[in-house]
Amino acid sequence: MANKLFDTLRYIVQEVNDAPGLEVALNIVVKRTRQHLSADAVSVYFRDDKSHELVLMATDGLNKNAVGKIRFKHNEGLVGLVASQAELINLRDAHSHSAYQLIQQTDEVTFHGFLGVPVIQHSDVLGVLVVRQKAKRKLSDNSETFLVTLAAQLAGAISHAKKSGEITGLFEQVNKESLEISGLQGAPGVAIAPAHVVYLPAQLEAVPDQHITVEEVQSHIVLFNDALQTVALEFRALAEKMQGVLPAEELALFDVYILMLKSETLVDAVIQRIEARQGVQSALRDTIADHVRQFDAMGDAYFSERAVDIKDLGRRILKCLQKQQSSKVDINSDCILVGEEIVVSQFSEIPLEYLKGIISSKGSASSHVAILANALGIPCVMGAESLPVSRLEAQLVIVDGYQGRVYIKPGKVILNEYQNLIREAEKRDIQLNGIIEQASETLDGVHIPLHVNTGLLADISPSLQSGAEGVGLYRTEIPFLIRDGFPGEDEQVQIYQQILREFSPRPVTFRTLDIGGDKALPYFPVIEDNPFLGWRGIRIMLDHPEIFLTQIRAILKSNIYENNLRLMLPMISDVGELDAAIAYIRQVHSELLAAGINVPFPVVGVMIEVPSALFQIEAFAKRVDFFSIGTNDLTQYLLAVDRNNKQVAALYDCLHPAVLKAIEHIVNVSHENNKTVSVCGEMAGDPVSAFALLALGVDSLSMSVGSLLKVKWMLRSFSKAHAEKILSQALKLEKTSDIRMLFSQAIAEQEATNSFV
Repeated sequence: MANKLFDTLRYIVQEVNDAPGLEVALNIVVKRTRQHLSADAVSVYFRDDKSHELVLMATDGLNKNAVGKIRFKHNEGLVGLVASQAELINLRDAHSHSAYQLIQQTDEVTFHGFLGVPVIQHSDVLGVLVVRQKAKRKLSDNSETFLVTLAAQLAGAISHAKKSGEITGLFEQVNKESLEISGLQGAPGVAIAPAHVVYLPAQLEAVPDQHITVEEVQSHIVLFNDALQTVALEFRALAEKMQGVLPAEELALFDVYILMLKSETLVDAVIQRIEARQGVQSALRDTIADHVRQFDAMGDAYFSERAVDIKDLGRRILKCLQKQQSSKVDINSDCILVGEEIVVSQFSEIPLEYLKGIISSKGSASSHVAILANALGIPCVMGAESLPVSRLEAQLVIVDGYQGRVYIKPGKVILNEYQNLIREAEKRDIQLNGIIEQASETLDGVHIPLHVNTGLLADISPSLQSGAEGVGLYRTEIPFLIRDGFPGEDEQVQIYQQILREFSPRPVTFRTLDIGGDKALPYFPVIEDNPFLGWRGIRIMLDHPEIFLTQIRAILKSNIYENNLRLMLPMISDVGELDAAIAYIRQVHSELLAAGINVPFPVVGVMIEVPSALFQIEAFAKRVDFFSIGTNDLTQYLLAVDRNNKQVAALYDCLHPAVLKAIEHIVNVSHENNKTVSVCGEMAGDPVSAFALLALGVDSLSMSVGSLLKVKWMLRSFSKAHAEKILSQALKLEKTSDIRMLFSQAIAEQEATNSFV
């Protein structure tokens, strides 16, 4: 028993040392200590040098709302007594001690056993580590030794945090009534509700080394296989639960997990370790760690998210091996799901009618959770790194998925502001619904078709209900991203046919597979120092014609309804690339005709997103039928700004004079060559930026479905002639901020005089 405790101590110390900050380290200490001492509650108190009080800073088992609020003066209560005497106190029944004080906020009336250990550094008592038991019993000598050793390790971390100022910041944070945290946009929208905190199941890092005899090998293999079957059943049950909510494409996420459970690299590696006489739990721990290291070493955001999936899978298997009971909580009111690292399985266990938002301190927009949140229209913020997860249970929080912000215990001003925002959005939605059936045309009769950007089958119904006139960008890579291997030709045909059938006779523009850059496939690694200037988009497809030809064949075969297919080629930077791609399209078309599959040759277009393409449009126009401007990439390439880099993201603005003049050039040359121009970047979905695109002469706009009616209102509120007049003023300005203000004022004035007509 003692050896197991000290093995655990070693893992806890390692985790604490690897923690990104003191708050995370404290949460690790209380959670792991409670787990491995089988305690009912574990808490850490720090001494506040300003008030000379001992403040509850972290707990697992007591009411988390008490963190930062419970304070003991020197020599007050048992916690104060431990600190003043600078020695441990181990009691069978704390209630019977003369120094005991009942604190209502912690719900500790049911706790009797008490073990308190001082956290000391150079004779200075920095805090107290406390373990509570509901039963009337003293903890063992081994537990005392374990806790004293852990307190000594914790003292070093606290002392370092005091010198660095982190302790001061932590006190300020727990004392602060409201807190604003920045994260990453996961899914758009705003929600206000109490937080429901979830924690990851069994911790692989806490599993000690295990050595077994030859006779035990087979039984450990059986345990492992049984756990795999149990987890597979759990994922199938979750998939069935989401059956009526998610379309088949998103439900495939659960199939990915089930396929991973059958993966030879995972299963065989664990069994090989067991056969080498390593216990099943530690064999699983090391195998998962190997997989995670491989993904992390790739240095890519998408692969980092796949490492999260692997860890989630490993935890669920370990949970079965440890026979842990699920700590399910009945949710019967609105909530925001909050966690350090939220995974698909946790997301799926919350009733969707009550799930109003999601906040995760880890992850990005490419996390599976973010993909599902987008599909279901649930506001989501990922990567909120400084999120005080342990103190958020039942706290009122605001999720701003538009800006990637989180507000904890918001003050009256912020709360009122967001409540008004939600009310205005609801009112605006009602007003906007009134123009769904009305034409998307300006006051002087210019029709600007509004299309949607999508890659999820879940978007079909909302898009049609919002009056979308077609799909301006179907991202074909999304079905590839959520699978464990390249989808076959027949599988692709089914997906493409569904989107074409549902939108028929409206046009649907398929962008051919655009991987690389920020879209890496887990089964097709592209590892580069500078992926945005590297092997991506059409470059990969031309180097791998077997992938490209299969996709083109599937796309052409799916065009059997009203010939509403349009095919678009991404990242074209050279005439030679375009010629090669079109040659492959012609090859596939000829092969299909020869096989008796009579499909029309597709309408072909090019995405203009690389600066070099600006000066080759005339040459491109001889070869293709239309152009679509990808303003996201074009803007960042023109401005040399990575919009995902927080240090320079503020410089990214699609209304920069250079971007406007580039679009003006594209439109003018295209129209001279009788080619239409659409915009499918985020610029099209912002009414202010779309106003500029109207004035520049863009023929159609494509955006997320949530932006469509707002842009339609803008178009119906102006004449094109008026927009062109304001544009002529804007093009004379030299600063982006002045241009944005000019367009914004025009929109604001129209809102004030002609609200949503």
